[in-house]
Amino acid sequence: MKHSNPLKLAAIAAAILSTSSIAGEQLTVPESQWGKNDEIGAMNYITQDKVLESSKLIKSGKVYGLGMIVNKDTAAFRHRYFEIHTSQPEQRTFGENKFTYVDDQIIGWTGVGSQINGLAHYGRDNVHYNGHKVSDFLSVTGVKKLGLEKVPPMVSKGILLDMRPYFGQDIITEGTTFNKKEIDAVAKSQGVKIEKGDVVLFCTGWTELMGKDDKRYLAGGPGIGVEGAKYLAEKGVVAVGADNWSSEAVPHEDPSQAFPVNQMMATDYGIHVLENVLCDDLAKDKAWEFMFVLGHPLYEGTTQVQINPVAIR
Repeated sequence: MKHSNPLKLAAIAAAILSTSSIAGEQLTVPESQWGKNDEIGAMNYITQDKVLESSKLIKSGKVYGLGMIVNKDTAAFRHRYFEIHTSQPEQRTFGENKFTYVDDQIIGWTGVGSQINGLAHYGRDNVHYNGHKVSDFLSVTGVKKLGLEKVPPMVSKGILLDMRPYFGQDIITEGTTFNKKEIDAVAKSQGVKIEKGDVVLFCTGWTELMGKDDKRYLAGGPGIGVEGAKYLAEKGVVAVGADNWSSEAVPHEDPSQAFPVNQMMATDYGIHVLENVLCDDLAKDKAWEFMFVLGHPLYEGTTQVQINPVAIR
């Protein structure tokens, strides 16, 4: 497998920055309500009271792992790949007890499998959340602003909206959008209320395609529409996610746009996006509300990273 050269990536980044304006005008984003130095966005909504509120949803103690197993065959967006290289650095033994060990290293991209996309991942004309410019924070060894190491553990009320019954499909057709009408209808049918500080997940059946029809899986998917994204953002959600690679509808509602929902969520509202979140077990148990727990790896300077979030009810 051909691996990318960091120097080549730096050159590509420089080329992107050289074309960072449209019609000579630099696009901007609104200043955060939490101040000009804020780097965590809507995560500010998670307070101690919100954590205590979410803990009251635990009734049985049942735990659901929402992350997928990742290997070299995991379907991934465009250029991404992932491998584990395992070795025995020292074959000799240590001590009278003959201690030995095995090490491994990751070769690949952090955006493969279940993942959290940080606020440095998406931007508008190279301007990201809270006005942070790529030219100010990009480096080959990690971003200097908006890195996921800044984001605290995500512990809050989680809501799962199973969109499949609403559309009458086991695998919802690609390009199908979830806007206010659809979101409200499913939330009402499940008896849940979306509130400030919540994590909202959508179940679409799309992960059923992984390993079976990766070409279709990566070509598109159902998901949040632009109106639905604004609706959730104005409710004050801290994160949205789905059981597919985009979380938003692809093809997009407006073919002239590219990933408008992911862009708007991160850039305008500071909302984190979760991808490839497994939801089938939660849906099977009709676990529509739960305590959501995510403590992601704190790799300094990362824009996205693999996760295994947990739901407890």
